[in-house]
Amino acid sequence: MSYQVPEKMKAWVLGNPGELTLQEKPVPQPDKAEVLVRVDAVAICATDLEIIERGLPAMIQGGTPFNKGFIPGHEYMGTVVKLGPGVDEYKVGDRVAVEIHAGCNGCERCREGMYTSCLNYGKNYEGNDKGHRANGFTTDGGFAEYAVNSIKTLTHIGDNVSDEEATLIVTAGTAMYGLDTLGGLVAGQSVVVSGPGPIGLMAVAVAKSLGANPVILTGTRDNRLELGKKLGADYTINVRNQDVVEAVKEITHGEGVNYVMECSGAPNAVNEASSMVKRGGKICLCAFPSKPVEVDVAALVRNNISLLGIRGEGRSAVHRAASLITEKRFDASLIHTHTFSFEQLPTALKYSKERIEDAIKVVVKIPG
Repeated sequence: MSYQVPEKMKAWVLGNPGELTLQEKPVPQPDKAEVLVRVDAVAICATDLEIIERGLPAMIQGGTPFNKGFIPGHEYMGTVVKLGPGVDEYKVGDRVAVEIHAGCNGCERCREGMYTSCLNYGKNYEGNDKGHRANGFTTDGGFAEYAVNSIKTLTHIGDNVSDEEATLIVTAGTAMYGLDTLGGLVAGQSVVVSGPGPIGLMAVAVAKSLGANPVILTGTRDNRLELGKKLGADYTINVRNQDVVEAVKEITHGEGVNYVMECSGAPNAVNEASSMVKRGGKICLCAFPSKPVEVDVAALVRNNISLLGIRGEGRSAVHRAASLITEKRFDASLIHTHTFSFEQLPTALKYSKERIEDAIKVVVKIPG
């Protein structure tokens, strides 16, 4: 199988804050241990909106968008159309989902499998290239017709997985990484997921598919909570109508849960989570609060509670999440709500940002 790869491609390029323009750019060429991917579909993430408007999340950028002049977009999938020198792990024609991060492979964190926390993160500029890549964050991403990717970032897609579902594999991989960080073996153990956004909903689905019991989803929107039930939540709690801590204690007969996956970024989320878990329990933070928050550290210490944080999808969690989606352990397509064409990307971003028509995952399709 072979593909005619053009010399030029269309790409949405970031200029000033909030300014994306559709431009013609040279098609990038894969180097050693890289492939060229024809982007077939890309999903919109809240982090894309942050990068476009303010810069890389939780980083001081002095008000200037991070990496001005690059191509954003990181939740994408596509078809391998060209191989770099020495690549035999993939072949032309393979459908692949793409992780964001390729670590430098040399630092302490990368050797531990924590390549999303690579100690050389972002050091890929001229004269100081340490090998780290984060497509759509620090290097060109998927709001384009073609993208170069390290083979370290790819996972095969089953033929029974649609393009739209495949864009959600990285989101599910983030949820998997969070559960790994909490301990990994969740069968028969109780989990609260706070915040029914895309990562929270995928956390419900992944936790339930791994045997967690019960899985409790908390949030403020009944329609999202109902969707959580379809993905495996045993109980849902609308925090506007109930005291969330009391409700969790009632469900667990006063004991609390083993784990909390905090996916809301709400100001009091950590303190509520520490009141939900059993003594010796664990909390995983998966969301960025909009501003600094106060945390009752004494409660964490007094009750021997572990507070953990994750960034993205480390330790090859995406591969395992892809397996769950391929095996139809849950229906990832439930959180895909809207589809737009490549030329309609600004509209797709608007739908995602403003949650128009209760948009959850908005997908942009790019014709091959």
